[in-house]
Amino acid sequence: MTSWYCWAAARDWNCSPAAGDAHAFHRSLPGYAPTPLVPVPALADELKVGRVLVKDESARLGLPAFKVLGASWACHQVLRAQPGAMLVTATDGNHGRAVARMAARFGVAATVFVPAVMLASTAALIAGEGAAVIRVDGGYDEAVRAAAAFAGQPAQPGQPGRALVQDTAWAGYEQVPAWIVQGYQTLLDEVDDQLGRAPDLVAVPAGVGSLAEAVVRHYRHPDRPHPSVLVVEPDTAAGVLASLVTGQPTPVPTAATVMAGLNCGTVSSAAWPVLRSGCDAAVAVSDAGALEAVADLGRLGVSSGPSGAATLAGARAALADPDRRQALGLGDDATVVLLSTEGNYR
Repeated sequence: MTSWYCWAAARDWNCSPAAGDAHAFHRSLPGYAPTPLVPVPALADELKVGRVLVKDESARLGLPAFKVLGASWACHQVLRAQPGAMLVTATDGNHGRAVARMAARFGVAATVFVPAVMLASTAALIAGEGAAVIRVDGGYDEAVRAAAAFAGQPAQPGQPGRALVQDTAWAGYEQVPAWIVQGYQTLLDEVDDQLGRAPDLVAVPAGVGSLAEAVVRHYRHPDRPHPSVLVVEPDTAAGVLASLVTGQPTPVPTAATVMAGLNCGTVSSAAWPVLRSGCDAAVAVSDAGALEAVADLGRLGVSSGPSGAATLAGARAALADPDRRQALGLGDDATVVLLSTEGNYR
């Protein structure tokens, strides 16, 4: 399968941004502060652009990843509708830990389903937040199905109901993923405030595609500049890339990868139409490329795990090729923002 997709007409597409006022909610949480947007001149020199800035999500509301932005807003909304409900989710790591943290904050129980390939240390971090962790004999997609089935079971007499807080959508399950996308808007609002202008390229890692959906929605507003959006995935779990190439949602089999947070083979049904119309490019990167990016960012003062550093690997794969660079419309004065979605905490 190809490792690259590009569609120049994506920059002409317009859509509405994610609704809601999640940013105001986040500002009300203890410990909220915008995460750094770090200039990295050495990477600008390497990539032959004007500026490279890394949005460093290694310390977000007390957790080492951006996922808490979506999880906190969605849990808040879910519990307004179902007070006292047990929060249920499936995860490759950071989303589940964020849901567990929010459950503890709101005083409710949490049950988190995890795939068989999850490291014991990652599962322990989720359990350490007070959640029950259930390992599924299968990958991320199987864990999602197990979580949905568990959440759908009738509550026992005298027990609280259950509410699924999942960051992927499918037919009949769209509202909670929409709240999660709204939560991610805070990150992009911060980028705009910190940069003072729109970037020329935003590189975003994709698992099921919810953060990528938020990025495209944000930068395809009809009254704003339209930068290029580059989606980056593991070459072992490139479901968004496969879908863009075929023109329809195309699930792919997955295998173990160091980019654990991106190890998802099925694009969210809510993200898909947005990515199909508004995503400029997608690229698949190897574990070796992600690990090289982890090490390079670390030497340059940015803590980034493999899923976050994948955006540097993706930018390298895109900008080193003259044809790809031209397709993205990037000159030597371009401003590039890499979304580093997790710290290097493993």
